[in-house]
Amino acid sequence: MADMPDEAIVLDDVSKQFGGYQAVQHMSLSVHCGELFGLLGANGAGKTTTIKMMVGLLRPSSGRIRLWGHDIVSDALQAKSAIGYVPDNPNLYGKLTGREMLSFLADMYHVPRDKQRSRIEVLLETFGLASHGNDLVQSYSRGMTQKLALCGALIHEPKILFLDEPTVGLDPVGARQLKDVMLHLRNEGKTVLLSTHVLEVADALCDRVGIVHEGKLEAVDSPQALRSSTGDEHLEDVFLHLTGKERTDTALQLIKVFEGDGSAP
Repeated sequence: MADMPDEAIVLDDVSKQFGGYQAVQHMSLSVHCGELFGLLGANGAGKTTTIKMMVGLLRPSSGRIRLWGHDIVSDALQAKSAIGYVPDNPNLYGKLTGREMLSFLADMYHVPRDKQRSRIEVLLETFGLASHGNDLVQSYSRGMTQKLALCGALIHEPKILFLDEPTVGLDPVGARQLKDVMLHLRNEGKTVLLSTHVLEVADALCDRVGIVHEGKLEAVDSPQALRSSTGDEHLEDVFLHLTGKERTDTALQLIKVFEGDGSAP
């Protein structure tokens, strides 16, 4: 592809500060074209703030972000046209039907009208929403809303897809569909970045992962390489090892109680 950049996503010494609180600290990262990359961290680690800066919803306090070669601040329109984004809590227009919502998003992304209908139907069918396409979005369950938001993020065939905690609210069938779609996109040369604290998902799917702790990027590598470097058997153990969260005092006390070595409160 002639216009393919060296890297799909580049963060160069990016920080974000809210008042006196440093949410993201000097983060530098490159995500390759055609890579499925996982951003791992506990709640409050800085994952969502980082993604919001990447997609242009928050402006970095310092540093630079480039998406498909375009600066997200100085060349925002070109950068945003290359991406799709599903937040952890999608906010869709409840008074539209599912099909109307996708048609609206397709118009926003300038998808030609002669291609819209076929894309909408394929996406609805893929995620099991075809029979609900004429229902109002406000009648959708949390999982259905999540699936519709994913359809909307894919409607313009983006080069980069951002997913923030994408499996939240999905039943096992929906979660499996999502995993299959992510792998399909990666195999088609698309770049997928997902944030998650479900480490089993990252371990099974991601080419590489980045572990975020207290706003800092602690490690970046393949799950296999991280396990080898720490000597841990599971990615969960690697995560706990690198973030210094082996076992809390509370957890140890509970273990003692259950083992009969302590007294219940």
